[in-house]
Amino acid sequence: MALDRRKFLGNTIAVAATLAAPMVKAGSHGKPRVVVVGGGAGGATAARYLAKDSKGALDVTLIEPTRTYYTCFFSNLYLGGVKDISDIGHSYGRLAARGINVVHDWAIGVDRDTKTVSLAGGGAVSYDKLILSPGIDFVDGAVDGWSLETQNAMPHAYKAGSQSELLKAQLTAMPQGGVYAMVAPPNPYRCPPGPYERVSMVAHYLKANNPTAKIIIADPKPKFSKMALFQEGWANHYDGMIDWIGSEFGGDNVSVDAAAMNITIDGEVTKVDVCNVIPAMKAGRIAELAGVTDGNWAPVHAASMSSKADPDVYILGDASSQGDMPKSGFSANSQAKVCANAVRGDLTGSKVFPAKFSNTCWSLIGTNDGVKVGATYKATAEKIAKVDGFISKTGESADIRKATYEESEGWYTGITTDMFS
Repeated sequence: MALDRRKFLGNTIAVAATLAAPMVKAGSHGKPRVVVVGGGAGGATAARYLAKDSKGALDVTLIEPTRTYYTCFFSNLYLGGVKDISDIGHSYGRLAARGINVVHDWAIGVDRDTKTVSLAGGGAVSYDKLILSPGIDFVDGAVDGWSLETQNAMPHAYKAGSQSELLKAQLTAMPQGGVYAMVAPPNPYRCPPGPYERVSMVAHYLKANNPTAKIIIADPKPKFSKMALFQEGWANHYDGMIDWIGSEFGGDNVSVDAAAMNITIDGEVTKVDVCNVIPAMKAGRIAELAGVTDGNWAPVHAASMSSKADPDVYILGDASSQGDMPKSGFSANSQAKVCANAVRGDLTGSKVFPAKFSNTCWSLIGTNDGVKVGATYKATAEKIAKVDGFISKTGESADIRKATYEESEGWYTGITTDMFS
C-alpha cells in the first residue's frame, strides 16, 4: 500500500493531538522560550509542532545556518540523475509564517547555567528548553590521509547541498572506463543503507553514460544494511561493475592520497578518478560544546529525548544515542514529535502521550527497483527498543519493487511537508 502525503501526516495525529487553551507555566520573561538548533528532519519538525500545537503559548526560535535545506535522504537520487538538486531543497519561509523566529546563523556555544545559546554573528538567545538536532560531524583521522581540508578533492557528500553538487560534477567528469571509489563508514552512522544506495545510483548513472567504468567500495564492516538486496540488485542491473571489499578482505585497512588521487586497500594502491570518502561520524559539534555527549553521541531518555546530562536539553535524530533506532530522517521526524509533545507538556501542562516511534528506510537500486526496511519502537527505561520490523525480500516482482519506489516518493512529499509547511 502506498504511503502518500495524507497517510503520512495522518499518522502523526495521535502524537500531535492538542488540548484547548493549555495552561502556560508563567515565567518572569513571559512566554516559555524553546530554542531549536538545527533545521533538518528533527529540528524543523519539532519547531513546527511546538508552534502549531501550543497555539501561540510558546516562544519558538529555530537556529539554522542555511537558508535552503537540502535533504540527505533522496540526495543519492540526485547523483543518479533521478532527481534535480532543486527537488531536494527546501526553505523556511512557511515556518516563519507560523510565528517561529527563524534565525539563520551558526550556534557556536551553549551555556547551560545561564540557559543561553551563543551565535556566530554575535549575541545570544535565551531558552527555557533547548532542543539540539545538529545532525552529524566527522571523526578526525577516521580515514588515513583524509580531512576536511581534502574534502573538495575527495568529497563525503554526507551533508547534502554543495558537497552533493561537487560529487555529481566529479562523477560526470569521469573519463570513460574510469574508477569511482568509495570509503564506507563504520557503525554507527547516518542512514545505514545510504552508502549502498549511493553506489547503486552512481552505477545507474555510469551504466547510461560511462558503461565501462568501475566502482570499488572499501568497507570496514563485514556486512551492511540490506546487503542481500543490494547485492542481488547489483548483479541484476550492474553486473561486473561493482567490487565490494569488506573487512575480511582488507576493507578496514584503508588510506587515501588526495594529491595523487590514490586509494590504498590492505597495502594495494589503486589510482582512481573519483574518491567518495565517508568517514566515521559523531554528533554535530554543538552537542559536544553543550557538554551533552559521551565523546561521540548524546545519550537521551527514550520517553522524551531529553539529555541524560541536563533535563532541559533534548537531542534528536542522528546526534542522539537512544537505543535501537537507526540514524535516519524518518527516525528524527518521529523522535521530534515525541519530544515536542513532552516539551509542550512540561511548559504548558498539556497532555503528554506515551512515546511511540517508527522508521522506514527506502533505497532505490535501479529504475523503479525500490527496497525498504523498517520497524516500530517503544520507549523503555533503558532505551528506545524495537518492537517489530520488516524488510523487502529478494526475488520480489518488478511490480512490487516499483510500488515500493512509488511509496518512497509519497513518503518524501509527506515528510518534507511535515517539516517545512
